[in-house]
Amino acid sequence: MGSEVPLQAVNVYRHLVKATADPSSVLQKINLARDYAFMLNSIHHHKDLLFSYNIAVDRSDDATRTLTKSAASVGLQLPDVHQS
Repeated sequence: MGSEVPLQAVNVYRHLVKATADPSSVLQKINLARDYAFMLNSIHHHKDLLFSYNIAVDRSDDATRTLTKSAASVGLQLPDVHQS
C-alpha cells in the first residue's frame, strides 16, 4: 500500500505535464525549483554553522577605542600593550 502513493504521484505528474505544457519547459522549471530549494537549505546550514562556531566581527579595535576614551574622560591613560 505504501508503494502505491509514489506511483500515483508519478502518474498524476505525467498527466499534468501532458495536459499543461511542453515537457522540457516543465522539467526546466522543476530543475530551477530544486536548485532554489538547495540554495535556501545551504544558506540556512551555513548560517547555523557560523552561529555554532561563534564567528562574529572582530570588535577588539572598537573595544580598545572605547576603553581609551573612557579612561581619558576620567584623566587616566591606558598602558601600551605590545602583542608579538
